[in-house]
Formats: sequence, C-alpha cells, structure tokens
Amino acid sequence: MQRKVAAAVSIPITKPVFGDEERLAVQRPLETGWVVQGPFVREFEEMFGSFTGAQFCIATSSCTTALHVAVAAMGLRAGDEVIVPAFTWVSTANIVECMGARPVFCDIDLRTFNIDPGRIEGCITPRTVGIIPVHLFGLCADMDAILDIGRRRGLWVIEDAACGLGGSYRGRHAGTMGVAGCFSFHPRKSITTGEGGMITTGHEDVARFAVSVRDHGASRSDLTRHGSRGAFLLAEYDTLGYNYRMTDIQGALGCAQMKRLDEILAARRRIAARYDTLLSEFDAISTPPVPDGLVHGYQAYVCLFGGDAASLATVDRLHDRRNDVMARLEEQGIATRQGTHAPVLLGYYASKYGLRAQDFPNAYLADRLSLTLPLYPQLTPSEQSLVCERLVEAVDG
Repeated sequence: MQRKVAAAVSIPITKPVFGDEERLAVQRPLETGWVVQGPFVREFEEMFGSFTGAQFCIATSSCTTALHVAVAAMGLRAGDEVIVPAFTWVSTANIVECMGARPVFCDIDLRTFNIDPGRIEGCITPRTVGIIPVHLFGLCADMDAILDIGRRRGLWVIEDAACGLGGSYRGRHAGTMGVAGCFSFHPRKSITTGEGGMITTGHEDVARFAVSVRDHGASRSDLTRHGSRGAFLLAEYDTLGYNYRMTDIQGALGCAQMKRLDEILAARRRIAARYDTLLSEFDAISTPPVPDGLVHGYQAYVCLFGGDAASLATVDRLHDRRNDVMARLEEQGIATRQGTHAPVLLGYYASKYGLRAQDFPNAYLADRLSLTLPLYPQLTPSEQSLVCERLVEAVDG
C-alpha cells in the first residue's frame, strides 16, 4: 500500500521558548557594538554557575568544543583510551577520536539509557585514562558508582551533560560531580543560544586552562584587555588554543533564557508527568524511569518501544513496527524521533574498530527501539492527549 504524503507538522518534537525578552536581549549587543565574547557572556556564565552550583563556568561555542577543551585539560593524547557509552550522540566519541585517542565503548543500562557502571571495569586496559559518562535525555548516570571506579583505578571523569540541565543526582546538579561537566545550548535543549556550550568545574587550574584555550591560548580576554590600560598591546600566547568563543549575542540570549529556566523546567516536568499517567496502562512502550534520589531534567521524553517484549529475539520485528508507527504519526502531523544513535553501529567506528552489534546488545536495542515523543513547554494538554491517542491507535492498528 502506498504511504500517504506526510502532513505539515503541527506538533513538532520540540520548540524553543522565545519571547520579547529574548528579542530585546539580542539587540543590546548590537546597540553597544560589542558582539564578540564580552560582558553578556560573563553574565551568562555567572547565572549558570548560580543555578548549577558550579564554582567555575566557561562558555564555549558548542558542547562538542567544551568536551574538546575539557579532555585537553586532562592531557589526553594519542594512544590513550577513554571509556564512553555505546549509546550516545556521536560527538562524545568523536572528541576522543579527534585527539588521537581511542574511544572504548561500554554498553548501557537499557532501563535508563545511561552507561552501565557494572560493565565499566571490563573495559579498562593499561591505556585507559578516563571515563565520559553521558546524562542522556536529562537523567544523570549512576555517578557514585562511576566516580568510585575512577578513584580506585586512577581515572578522570568528565561528564557529558549536554542534555543534563535541570537534572540532579542525590542533590548534586549534573556537571558538578566529575572534574568537569560539558553542557549544550542547541535548540533541542531546554534553553538555547542557537549553538553554544558551557564547561563547569570546581578545579581552578582546569578553569584557567579553559578560559585561555577557548580564546586561542590568550593570557587575557579582549574584554579584560580593552577595559584596562595598555589596551593597544595584544595578549601573550604561551598555550596552544582554539577559537571556541561564544559571541555576546549568544550570551545575551542565554541570559534571557536563564531568567525563565525555572518555569521551563517546571513545564517540562509537568508534561513528562502527564505522559507517565496517560501511558501508564500502555504496555507497548516503557516510559522513562526516575531512580530514587535523582531529578530528571527531561531534555527529551524517550521511551522504549516494545516495553518488556524488547529483546534481541524480537528487535527486528519491533524495529519495523516502531518505524511504521513513527511514519503513521508523521502522516498526521505529529513528530517523533529515535532517542539518539549507537556510535558502535555507525560506519566509521564499526569499520575502524571491528565493532559488532552483538557486543553491545542494550545499545543496539536502544538504537533500534527508542522513541521520543514531543516535549516542550508550549505543548498544550489537548495536543499531548492527541499525541497519546494517535500513538495508541498507530500501535494497535
């Protein structure tokens, strides 16, 4: 049977929260003429630190560049190995690979979609120097167990908190438990600066390194130089660095977004709780759990298609069925997505390192069966009810 042409999307997967405050904010740097990294970036960093409890916050051009600076601060070099989850956005692994080191993939806990601490020790070799757990979709990884492994085995831990804003683990905000945390402000995140990232750390030496390296290795920023005597002299450059600066236009937008962050997170949690209720009797999917002591940031609402029936024996059938359900919803103007991908299944890593799906069974199931439902503060109760009704119809049909 020929598939219908997809309807215009009326319920997207996500939507940024912008208003007059954001429009006015991005005008201010244009009015002052200071549009590069400057006072609004500094204010954004301070606001972010106040919210997360991080001692030092350093804004960057993306979460990927934040990760690059963080692993460079750890002295990552060619020949080293870093343990990363087998189910995560590819940049987690890419940044290790781009440093000449090797990402060693560890399977996940299928229930939480996060790295399984019970499998980490089996991934450690004499070349292992660090672990990068990912707080996927806003739920923190099991950090006590991961940090314990790091302490016992002499490994650094950097948190990929791209999705982690608003998430916490036993009273500690995502990104404040390892030596550094790295956040994203991509439009699919809870707040956005278009593109942009943030490094959080409690280590002054890491912060000092990051501040310099994001700015070509400069000994002082342009804002500091232009605000003091001798502005006609350039900074010293004793460290090899990159241009990973956030613009002040982005910083101003970030400040406006931070002012509404509490309401954004409250709305996302309220909508997620309603999904939990509406889908509580629907066995065809497993909704995202929240272990005791954790607060979910709900960057995304990601379910497991197939629920308890998901297994290696059923994955092919369920995968086809999931894709059919997603296509049916698309035809009705309702956007869905897979949660993310498993880098171990992508051509580059599978080919280079001879990786096989059966070596990462939970990551394989997550790649093939994760299902993301629309979630954003502007989603109305009637729209959310429609999503659930049409989802049930598509599965049952």
